[in-house]
Amino acid sequence: MLSNYQPWHIPGAALQMQWEMKWYKYVKDSMPPHFFTHYNDKKRTPKEIFTEAHSELLKKGGKWLNSTSSSCSVVATLIAAVAFATAATVPGDFNENNGKPNLAHQSAFNLFAVSSLIALCSSVTSLVMFLAILTSRYQEDDFHEELPRKLLFGLTALFVSIAAMLVSFCAGHFFVLRDELKNAALPVYAVTCLPISFFAIAQFSLYFDLAWATFRKVPQRSYKMDF
Repeated sequence: MLSNYQPWHIPGAALQMQWEMKWYKYVKDSMPPHFFTHYNDKKRTPKEIFTEAHSELLKKGGKWLNSTSSSCSVVATLIAAVAFATAATVPGDFNENNGKPNLAHQSAFNLFAVSSLIALCSSVTSLVMFLAILTSRYQEDDFHEELPRKLLFGLTALFVSIAAMLVSFCAGHFFVLRDELKNAALPVYAVTCLPISFFAIAQFSLYFDLAWATFRKVPQRSYKMDF
């Protein structure tokens, strides 16, 4: 049964549903196997009681995952579009004689090429993960491991793509600002990175809560018992 008394702090309906599934699996593994096939006085099995008691929480968890994945997929799409355009653009153009980039010997150019490729791959990966969540069935067993891990992996790839995109931006504009405006380069980079950095910082709490709830296997109380 779903109780209002929860000594552990789990934010979000989806993570609460995941925690309830962990409790269910924990109790099921602690009991003899034949116990879960028995009926009670109302001719219902433990699985049927669990499904009925958690139906509302299941709906709330599905809506929360849907809205979160939709918002993050928009950001991942924007980063993928920018990263694709950045990866297809070569700073300094090509050498007409050998076809190689003119700035290939510069360390900033190598940093730009690698970071733009990482941003593109990571953003596409996060977008695929969020689309997989949006097209999920949102069944009870999906909340145990599948959906939280997809969300965690998608957020990880999204944060990596954000960091890589900022690095590629700074490395690409280094060739523009390195001579006349080299003293103003760092303040310009810092101001430009602030909006995206604020988004990443705002999502860190969700990321840590998700990682804690996903990898915590045995339910624990949030207070100490006094004997």
